[in-house]
Amino acid sequence: MDIFSIFTLCGGLAFFLYGISLMSASLEKVAGGRLEQMLKKLTSNPAKSFILGAGITAIIQSSSAVTVMLIGLVNSGIMNLSQTVTVIIGANLGTTITAWMLSLTAIQETAGIFFKLLKPETFAPILAFAGVIMLMTAKSNKRKSVGSIFIGFAILMFGMETMSGAMSPLADMPEFRNAMIAFTNPILGFLVGMIITMIIQSSSASIGILQALTLVAGVSWEIAIPIILGQNLGTCISAVLASIGVNTNAKRVAGIHVIYNILSVGVCFPLFIIINSIVDIPIMSTNINPFGIAAFHTVYNIFTAFMLLPFAKFIEHLAIKFIPEKIEIENKGVLLDERLLLVPTIAVAECYRQTVKMVDLVEDNFISSTKMLKSFHKKKADRIRENEILIDTYEDKLDSFLIKLSGKELSEEDNNKISQLLLAIGDIERIGDHATSILKIAEKMNDSEKKLSPSAVEELKVIVHAVSEIFVVSFEAYKNNNLRLAQEVEPLEAVIKKIIRKVKNHHIQRLKDGLCTAELSFMFSDLLNDLRRIAAHCGNIATSVIQLYDKSIDKHEYNHRNKDEDIEFVNRYENYKSRYSVSHKEQSETADVKI
Repeated sequence: MDIFSIFTLCGGLAFFLYGISLMSASLEKVAGGRLEQMLKKLTSNPAKSFILGAGITAIIQSSSAVTVMLIGLVNSGIMNLSQTVTVIIGANLGTTITAWMLSLTAIQETAGIFFKLLKPETFAPILAFAGVIMLMTAKSNKRKSVGSIFIGFAILMFGMETMSGAMSPLADMPEFRNAMIAFTNPILGFLVGMIITMIIQSSSASIGILQALTLVAGVSWEIAIPIILGQNLGTCISAVLASIGVNTNAKRVAGIHVIYNILSVGVCFPLFIIINSIVDIPIMSTNINPFGIAAFHTVYNIFTAFMLLPFAKFIEHLAIKFIPEKIEIENKGVLLDERLLLVPTIAVAECYRQTVKMVDLVEDNFISSTKMLKSFHKKKADRIRENEILIDTYEDKLDSFLIKLSGKELSEEDNNKISQLLLAIGDIERIGDHATSILKIAEKMNDSEKKLSPSAVEELKVIVHAVSEIFVVSFEAYKNNNLRLAQEVEPLEAVIKKIIRKVKNHHIQRLKDGLCTAELSFMFSDLLNDLRRIAAHCGNIATSVIQLYDKSIDKHEYNHRNKDEDIEFVNRYENYKSRYSVSHKEQSETADVKI
C-alpha cells in the first residue's frame, strides 16, 4: 500500500462522510413538519418515546445528531429531561439502519441476478443519474430533496467502494496481517474503535470503515466485536462537546447518553471477554463480513435497549447525581439554542413558540396602556417599559437566528414559514412600539390633567374594543394557522379605518366648536393614529397566514382587490359595521376616559 493508495483512501472517506451528510440533510427536508409532529407526540410513555427516538434517528441517520438536538430542545425548554432518556435509547437502535445499507456492498458477483441488482455498484449510478435529473428538472423543493437523497446515497456508496479499493493492497501486506493479530487483544480493539469514532464523531461512519476493511482483508468476529463496542462508546463525544455552555438540564442529556453507553458497554464487553475466554466458539475465528457487522450492531443495540429500558429512571437519577444543580441566573429573554439549527424544522417550530411569547408581552402592553388612559399608575407604566425592552430583545434575537436558519438547506414549507416569521416579528414589534406610544400619551394627559369630552370618550371606547378584537383574532389565526380566523381580520380592519376617519372628522368639529384644546387635540390624533397602525399590523399578520395556504397570493394585489365582488368579505364587513359604530354627539362637559 503506497502513498497514492492512502490518498485514495482519504478521498473515499471524504466522499463517504459527505454522502452521509447530504443524504441525512435531504431526508430531514423531505420529512418536513413530520419531525416536529413526532416530537410533539413525545410523552412520558417510555415505549412511545423509544419508538419515536428510533424513528427520528432512522430518518436523520445519526444518534449523535439526535442527542445534540435533544440537548438543544432541553436547553430551550421545549422538552424536559425525563422525556429524553428513552428517546436516546431508541436513537441508539435507530442508527443501525446505516450499517444495513452499507452491508449491500458485500453481495457477491456470483449471486443471482436479483441479488446482483441490489449491489450498490449496480444501482448507485442509476440513482445518481436519476437524482441529477430531478435536481435539474424538478420545480418543487421536495422533489429536489428526493433527488439529493439519491445523489447522497450514490456518493456514500461510491466512497465505500473507493475505500475498499484503496485498502485492498493491505490483504497482501505481512505488516497488516501482524497488526491484525495484535487486535486479538480485545482491549486494544475496543480502544481503537472508540478513538476512531471520537475523531470522526460518527459511529455510522466508523462502522462503515470497518465494513469496507472486511471486504478486502480478513477480520475475524473476535477482532470486530470489541471494535464495534468501542465505536458505540466513542460516539458520545459529540454529545459531550455539544453540552458545553448549556444549562444544567441540557448537560444532563449528554450525561444520560454517556451513562447509557457506558452501562451498555460495561455489561457487554466484560461478558464478551469472559465467554470468549471460557467457551470455544468456532465462529469467533472466522472472518466477519459487512452483513455480520450490521447484524451484530443491531442485536447488540436491541439487547442493551431492552436490558436498560426498565432502568430509564435510574439512568436519569445517575445523570442528576453526577451533574448537580447549579445556581443559574434566570434568563428572562428569548432563548434560542443554535444546536436546533441541526434540525431546521424543529428550529422553525421553536421560533414560532418564541414569537407566541413575544405576542403575549405585546398583548399585555396593549391592554395595560389603554387602561392607563383611564387611570395612570407609575408601577404599571414601568412594567410596560420593561416589557418593551424585552420585546425588542425578542425581535433582535429572533431575526438573527432566522437569518442563520435561512442559510441552511430547507424544505419549501420551512422556507415559507421563515418568510412569514420574519414579517410577523416586525409587525409584532411595531405593535409593541404603538402600545408604548399610547402609554406616553396617557402619561402626558395625566401630567397635564386634561380630559377628553364625553363624546370623544365614547368614540375611543368603540375603537379600542374593535382594535382589541382584531388583535385577538389575528394572533389566534397566527398561533394556529387558522385560515378562517385570518379571513375575519381584513373586514374588521376596514371597519376600524372607517370609524377612525369618522371620529377624526368629529374631533375636528369639536375643535372648531371650542370643546377641545389644541394640545389635547394633538394627543387625541396621535392616539387614533397608533390604534389605526396597530390594526394595520394585525392585518399584515393575518395576510401572512392566508399566504401560507395560497402561495400565489401577492400581498399588494390582495389588499387592493375589488372587495365589493367578494361576498364573504362584504358579509363580514357588514357584521362588524353593525357591532362597531359611532355617532356625533356634541357635549360641552368633560369626563374621564373609561375604556
